[in-house]
Amino acid sequence: MNPQPIQTPTAPLPIGPYRQAIQAQGTFVFLSGQIPLNSQGQMVGDEITLQTRQVMENLGAVLKAAGCGWQQVVKTTIYLVDLGDFSAVNQVYGEYFSDGYAPARACVQVARLPKDARVEIDAIAILPSS
Repeated sequence: MNPQPIQTPTAPLPIGPYRQAIQAQGTFVFLSGQIPLNSQGQMVGDEITLQTRQVMENLGAVLKAAGCGWQQVVKTTIYLVDLGDFSAVNQVYGEYFSDGYAPARACVQVARLPKDARVEIDAIAILPSS
């Protein structure tokens, strides 16, 4: 099976030569990193919890377009400009996973993110069985 692009207008359009997500091997969905852009492509502000919530909403929109939900996410990577924001990001991030479920995760500090965002998150999900 060829990789299938996933695109939704409810998440910001890519700002470079990449897709919002790609479905591969029939069951895997690889979501590109999302930064805190609204669906019109505008940054939502500087405050870390506001930025994190927008990133998670963007990921949720792409998951939905792929036919997945938060329970199908198996791995995420969080990129932070300042690891001092970890606690605030973690609190918002945790609101999107329920019933004790959380995926595997890595969190790294980076020098800079596109559009001077403070947070970016990518994900890998598995399509639910039909």
